[in-house]
Amino acid sequence: MNDEIQFILDSTKESMDAAIKHLEKQFVNIRAGKASPAMLGSVMVNYYGSQTPLNQVANVNTPDGRTITVQPWEKGMLQEIEKGIQIANLGFNPMNNGDTIIINVPPLTEERRRDLAKQAKAEAEDAKIGIRSARKDANNEIKKLDDASEDVQKNAEIDVQQMTDKYVSKVDQILEVKEKEIMTV
Repeated sequence: MNDEIQFILDSTKESMDAAIKHLEKQFVNIRAGKASPAMLGSVMVNYYGSQTPLNQVANVNTPDGRTITVQPWEKGMLQEIEKGIQIANLGFNPMNNGDTIIINVPPLTEERRRDLAKQAKAEAEDAKIGIRSARKDANNEIKKLDDASEDVQKNAEIDVQQMTDKYVSKVDQILEVKEKEIMTV
């Protein structure tokens, strides 16, 4: 197999890996009932005039499966952190005890679980679109190769299709695990 085709296959694999990584990152933000510091990953706090991620101004911990605690590094940041959590509109009601902010994570209702499962399906579909897009780009690049014979091009397209099938099935497996996690009470 010539170097150009190998390069196309390698860059296609990188694109598909990126789609999987993005999906996993999105799934971390979909709450499955248990408290996790990642739930506050999108919270930005006004830190001396600039918007700063929460995890850069405080320790975020989960002492148990239903509670998140936020311990600011500077006591004066308590109000800003509380405001940042409310602005993020995550459905949490932060409680400030003067030292830390405590967030009780409410259990998910059946309806909310179904909504989250739908959201997970949509994210998985986006990942599949990314994978299929990488396949299309690769096939277009393969067709542009002038110095490769038709057989070599066909074999490269078959390799790309097999890679696509493998990654799409990986997305389905990741989705299945996430749906089970979401729907488990």
